[in-house]
Amino acid sequence: MPEQDTELTLSDEAAASLAENSAGDLPAPDPSQAAEEAPPVPRADYDQLKAERDQLLDRLARLQAEFENARKRADRDRLADRDYAVASVVDKFLPVLDHFELALKSAATVEQLRSGVELIVKQMEDVLRQLHVTAIPAEGAKFDPRHHEALGTVERLDLPDQHVAEEIRRGYKLRDKLLRPALVRVASNPKQTSE
Repeated sequence: MPEQDTELTLSDEAAASLAENSAGDLPAPDPSQAAEEAPPVPRADYDQLKAERDQLLDRLARLQAEFENARKRADRDRLADRDYAVASVVDKFLPVLDHFELALKSAATVEQLRSGVELIVKQMEDVLRQLHVTAIPAEGAKFDPRHHEALGTVERLDLPDQHVAEEIRRGYKLRDKLLRPALVRVASNPKQTSE
């Protein structure tokens, strides 16, 4: 196709496309007439529009690259934050693990081992308290389905009805968020239920 130096005209196909897409009840113009009647586009305007289009495409490519880089950076930061949080928690539990290992290596009596394990449990509870993890009160407390999971009932006359008679597994919460419910057996007091 020979290049024109000063102006460009619409091709027959472009004119036909314009005619198809035009709104209204006007009859479709003859494509050969449209090409002849279309005003010529000066070469300078064409070059300017092409340059603007190229700039916009370049800008779009850069924005897409920036978005992808920001997404990858956010993923890396999220992973680094999680690793930092895990590392700080693990660091608090390492001394507890060390004491367990020392207890296993010792040749102490059963009573000495028991008192050592009790100290380790106390140390672990202190670490949990530092992390704002607290035990859910269970034995003797009123049964609360939001914090307790009932494994069954036990007939007890010494406890009020619907109170926790026995704690099977301790429950914990992190501040106000439940980590796991306490597994309990609930008291059933026939004297109170019959009244």
